[in-house]
Amino acid sequence: MAQGRGSAMAATVLLCVLLLNFELAQAAIYTVGGTGGWTFNTVGWTKGKRFKAGDILVFNYNPSIHNVVAVNRAGYSSCSTPRGAKVYQSGKDRIKLAKGQNFFICNFPGHCQAGMKIAATAA
Repeated sequence: MAQGRGSAMAATVLLCVLLLNFELAQAAIYTVGGTGGWTFNTVGWTKGKRFKAGDILVFNYNPSIHNVVAVNRAGYSSCSTPRGAKVYQSGKDRIKLAKGQNFFICNFPGHCQAGMKIAATAA
């Protein structure tokens, strides 16, 4: 009886691993701004792209002069950082898109106003 339970547990673990790999295999990875990376005038970078929930956005930038802040629509529109917003500052951030609208800005002074912001809608 114990052997049967162990086999069922192993099968369950294997199924979970396979499902996780399938989900990751389905996610697309996008480098924000292309070869130029996360910089000024990236506001139009999302045009023509079809994102899905779980896709990964990679933000490459110099962390001494830029950052990435996940904001809400109001923060995106006004180029302001809402209280409690997640701030990324590694220079090589990988952010998984949630279903619906996702907004990101650089909150260094003047950067968002210079087009360093994107809005990505994930199906």
